[in-house]
Amino acid sequence: MSQKYRPDIDGLRGISVLAVVAFHAFPNWVIGGFTGVDAFFVISGYLISTIIFENLDKGTFSFYEFYGRRTIRILPALIIILVACFIIGWFSLLNKEYKKLGQHIFAGAYFMSNIILSGEAGYFDSAAETKPLTHLWSLAIEEQFYIFWPPLLWLSWRAKFNLLNVTLVIAIASFALNIKGVTQDAVATFYSPQTRFWELLSGSLLAWLTLHKSASPPSTKSKIHAMLLRIIYIEGQEAVDTRLANALSCSGLILLIFGFFAISKELSFPGIWALLPVLGAVLIIAAGSKAWVNRTILSNTIAVWFGLISFPLYLWHWPLLSFARIIGGEEPSYNIRIAVVALSIVLAWITYKFVEHPLRLGNHKKFYIAVLVALMTIVGYAGFITHERDGLKFRMINIINYDVTQALNYDWGRGYRYNICFINPSDVNTSTFSPFCSQDSGKKNKKLLIWGDSYSASLYRGFETVGKSLDFSVHQFSASGCPPILDFHVNNSKECINSNKYVFNEIKKLKPDILVLAANWELYDSNQQNNWENLDLDKFNATIEKIKRLGVHNITIVGQLPVYTLNQANMLIKRSPWASVDTITYKNFKPTAKIADEKMKNFASKLEVNFISPIELLCTSAGCLISIPGANIRPLSWDKGHLTTTGSEFLVSKFFDSGLIKFLN
Repeated sequence: MSQKYRPDIDGLRGISVLAVVAFHAFPNWVIGGFTGVDAFFVISGYLISTIIFENLDKGTFSFYEFYGRRTIRILPALIIILVACFIIGWFSLLNKEYKKLGQHIFAGAYFMSNIILSGEAGYFDSAAETKPLTHLWSLAIEEQFYIFWPPLLWLSWRAKFNLLNVTLVIAIASFALNIKGVTQDAVATFYSPQTRFWELLSGSLLAWLTLHKSASPPSTKSKIHAMLLRIIYIEGQEAVDTRLANALSCSGLILLIFGFFAISKELSFPGIWALLPVLGAVLIIAAGSKAWVNRTILSNTIAVWFGLISFPLYLWHWPLLSFARIIGGEEPSYNIRIAVVALSIVLAWITYKFVEHPLRLGNHKKFYIAVLVALMTIVGYAGFITHERDGLKFRMINIINYDVTQALNYDWGRGYRYNICFINPSDVNTSTFSPFCSQDSGKKNKKLLIWGDSYSASLYRGFETVGKSLDFSVHQFSASGCPPILDFHVNNSKECINSNKYVFNEIKKLKPDILVLAANWELYDSNQQNNWENLDLDKFNATIEKIKRLGVHNITIVGQLPVYTLNQANMLIKRSPWASVDTITYKNFKPTAKIADEKMKNFASKLEVNFISPIELLCTSAGCLISIPGANIRPLSWDKGHLTTTGSEFLVSKFFDSGLIKFLN
């Protein structure tokens, strides 16, 4: 089961893996670097299928030998990576995060990562950046292909089917599923083996054509030669072959590089765009090792060296980048990412030099295979147990960071009074407010009413606590995705319109002494979901005027709460207990939140109503509070912006202590 070594293919591997690493570390540099994986698929399909076709032709194919080689090729580095992630996660992840990592370790050990990930988040989603084993999706597809492909070829060979036809039919079917699927479910199509197999089979087709040149249509080659001769006079068959090879390799390299810098995550990928890296890799390999690009660029020492360490480099770089983001609580700085990439290269070389290479050249293959399978079984089981036991809660990091863990497990439904005074208008089961929201069981003299979306619901507990000490009742009317603006609609539906009309009638009946309007304004102002109206000053002005005509004049607009790209609790866990830091820099602070807050401040000024800026209360030039000041670290929020009960109490108390909200005489 041997084949002639081609250094240019290792060089192609090297360029492809560097493109992937560059995309993950510096996505703005190489926006399409992720397509290096597609080139990997072609290379893998070509090399492995060449071995299978050759041995089937000779009648020497052995399943044991084939899968034994795959075991020694894949498992050593993969086991090291999974164990490393398990250890790093032990000391850095809370139970929910570690539970998820355990599931991904189990999936990685048994080559199911793509299946698990397809039900969680897309490859380009920000959530994927904090999953250290996201990159194993491609390895899973490769191994699923090698579970399916050799037996199918062997059965087809035994049945005396034409293997070229078999390969071609399956490749076309897979490509068709890819084209159809990318418009229906892009995430599933990205991760699904049936929509990716055509990329590996492109390499398989090339392998068959390379091994069976004499079986290809005789007129094809002569037509190509005649075309070249018409373009330029070339003397001799060897010169024609050289020019053709050079044309193929140059074209392939251009397609590959074009894909690295032109294909972006905004495009529907894989789809038709995947043809660029796939065809590029096919042309480069088809050109042969003597083509100019192959022998000068791809066969140079540096490219080949990176090709040799490409597999461990691919495995190492993403977990290190991911853990750097998780532990730092934000996107790693430029210098840190450079350091992580450098460390990945060093670890990849060590893995190749002292683990992969010795095992491949060793004489005790059966022993190695048995040990590797046993170790992988143990690692997979460890991941399974970690997931089943909720992230191993007995770990010290969970005990030390109890308050942070509590924030991550915050029961927002109870805290925000979901299905009672915080409803989801689009849900027929929770589309109406409870009569309880209008009642004042304590018969207080003063009344405060809060109206808005889920961000207003997150303020309720704070107003409730202050109300007990200042003797006023709190009436809450919060609707998910509905800012407190009359006639505001979502996706042209009347859900928010009806909900807000109900609240307006309650305001009319209750005539609160203070009316508080609050929402996640930046969500609507930036129109992120493409189905909300943008904030409309005219509608807002009309709403305020109608409220004032009811005799309610003490109106306060609460501006934008700080919104981050990561959960505040996750940012804090990386700072405790070793450092008592209560602020986070603006690196994770969404700029749209600041813009929305300023816009609301201008609105309030024009509408002549009171305005409170949470950003001004929580943030300074150094950063924004994400923990309540004190001896213990207590997160203000349980996610990227919604307040916990303690966070709500802390912020709302500032409203009253500073005189930003007060009852009128």
